[in-house]
Amino acid sequence: MKYYVIAGEASGDLHASNLLREIKACDTGAQFRCWGGDLMEAQGGTIVKHYRDLAFMGFVEVALHLRTILKNIAFCKKDILQYQPDILVLVDYPGFNLRIAEWAKQQGFKVIYYISPQIWAWKTGRVHKIKRSCDHVMPILPFEKDFYKKYDYDADFVGHPLLDAIDENIRESREVTEYRERNGLDERPIIAILPGSRKQEIVKMLPVMLEVTKAYPQYQFVVSTVKWLPKELYNKYLQNYNVKTVTGSTYPLLLNAEAAMVTSGTATLETAILGTRQVVCYKGSDLSYRIAMAVVKDTIKYISLVNLVMDAPVVTELIQYDFTAERLKEEMDKILFDEAVRQKMSDEYAQLLTRLGGRGASARAAEIVIACAKNSETKLGK
Repeated sequence: MKYYVIAGEASGDLHASNLLREIKACDTGAQFRCWGGDLMEAQGGTIVKHYRDLAFMGFVEVALHLRTILKNIAFCKKDILQYQPDILVLVDYPGFNLRIAEWAKQQGFKVIYYISPQIWAWKTGRVHKIKRSCDHVMPILPFEKDFYKKYDYDADFVGHPLLDAIDENIRESREVTEYRERNGLDERPIIAILPGSRKQEIVKMLPVMLEVTKAYPQYQFVVSTVKWLPKELYNKYLQNYNVKTVTGSTYPLLLNAEAAMVTSGTATLETAILGTRQVVCYKGSDLSYRIAMAVVKDTIKYISLVNLVMDAPVVTELIQYDFTAERLKEEMDKILFDEAVRQKMSDEYAQLLTRLGGRGASARAAEIVIACAKNSETKLGK
């Protein structure tokens, strides 16, 4: 069968690639046309647009790129019509995908939404659009199923695919000596710096994170970089600091790190699953932040996925004006030197793994996608 899959960010590329792998295992004739990245391409997807050209973050940034976004939407619709897929699979990326979903359903295409939009956080009214536009919705956070149920929609909670992406054996193996030799590191304990995967995140986050490194000469700091951003962007900030960088190997870095400073996003959940203690950080443009706060109001208490899933402050969140070098050092001291804080975070990480639904999310999602593509009346994955 023919599958058209749209993922607009690095995390979407990761989870969609695992979904493609599981679909291929059951549908040996599967053909994939995709908006995504290298991981989806490695699973046999023909990449129409790469996510590095699609990731716009924040209200202001989206407004500045609105013309490009509208052109991409128009191109996507035309491409879907030409390809005539058996099913359209949307992966996260709600600003774009919700528009495509509504249009595609009107055209008579089967539509399934994997990693459903975080409409529980803001614009809850969009649930009605999803009900009209999607044949199935597959959320990956446990409380999302209950959210949809309030609107008389039976969503399929499949579990979080990160538990598949981060293999159990990888989580249990910490080859510190080999990792240090491979990356030119010395014997000091490692602290990971994850400044994000978008240019505007690097600009806002990295300078503050680097400032804190001066306070810990007994540790070595390693910055996780992404290959689709130019090295010059990082070097602009790194030149005055004695830190190392690694590209495209975030999991091994986190596995071997004593602690981490992490920009809010999927990386916070990855860090928790890998068992590395962290401080979550986030800062956007002042205008985007003010708009976001006005929109979400009192609907959510946290921004990190770790805290959202647990509905508790498992990890400290330093957001916007609270994200300073002084506050970051204060919180890093706790997760490095306060044994009670360290043990509590480890214990809550263990509870988090249970709440995420266990392994096999990608296989369960693939089963539902294939059934929907075949126009099956059977509701799977409950």
